[in-house]
Amino acid sequence: METINDINLRLFQTFLVVASEGSFRLAGEKLKRAHSAVSVQIRQLEEQLQVKLFDRTTRSVKLTEEGARLQESLRKAHFEILHGLREIREAADLKRGQLSLASSSHVASVHLPPILTEFVSQFPEVAVTIRELTSTDLYAALRQQEVDFAIGPHGTDPAFEFSPILVEPLHAVVHPRFVDPSRDSITWQEIAQFPMLLPAPQTAMRRIVDEVLRSNGLEGPGRYQFIQAETIIAMAEAGLGIAVQPSTRLEKHPPVNARVMTLTEPHIRRAMSLIRLRDRALSPAARHLAEKIITEVRTVTGYQQGESFSVY
Repeated sequence: METINDINLRLFQTFLVVASEGSFRLAGEKLKRAHSAVSVQIRQLEEQLQVKLFDRTTRSVKLTEEGARLQESLRKAHFEILHGLREIREAADLKRGQLSLASSSHVASVHLPPILTEFVSQFPEVAVTIRELTSTDLYAALRQQEVDFAIGPHGTDPAFEFSPILVEPLHAVVHPRFVDPSRDSITWQEIAQFPMLLPAPQTAMRRIVDEVLRSNGLEGPGRYQFIQAETIIAMAEAGLGIAVQPSTRLEKHPPVNARVMTLTEPHIRRAMSLIRLRDRALSPAARHLAEKIITEVRTVTGYQQGESFSVY
């Protein structure tokens, strides 16, 4: 038998079309060749392989057992070639291009620095743009395809696909002048008796606080609103009021002159997720970074699949 190197690969293409069409005439029309030329090519292939590939009648052309095996082998080879070419293209695309992501500020400052540093070191030709946005603006940027993906509060909007990466409890930052500093926990009803230090309305934290207070029929004596979380924590330390903050934020900026207390009744655990627009394909570079963020943040935070959390 001749070796594969001696066979014109165009003969394999002709064979696959004839096998698919079940007709030399139809195969010729598809290949834009005379059916007699197609028949000659099949005969050449059979001679080189020294096997009969088709049983021919005046009405039909059917694969022999050897022909069926060759068809299956060529299909597998075709799949492997396409898979290999795709991997080659994706590897090349991964090393260049640009991507954009949006993130809530506290996740960006706590978890992204080492991940992005490693990514840009590994792929220096990929231009990465990061936008720190509130949850409202973050969702809008995703919907308008201004960013490839985002990291923000878990939600239920069906337009998005949410992949949780961390779950964190909410804590109260309480100055000693409000509550006995030896305590470890405090209820929402208790903190509602004092002035509250709130983030901007377009943030996820503000929505959570407002919803918990509303659903429990609570209304505090006064509210102060700030944009930056660092300012809220500083005001809580000064005793202006009580702040509600996620645990990762407080780990990054632990208060010195105020007590961090677990909030109970209800005990709220919120999730942060990697968010992408559903059915929108990511570029190889964006997909690689997204998968890296999911894997590494989950590892650091100990997130377990199926872990329970509150959704607002």
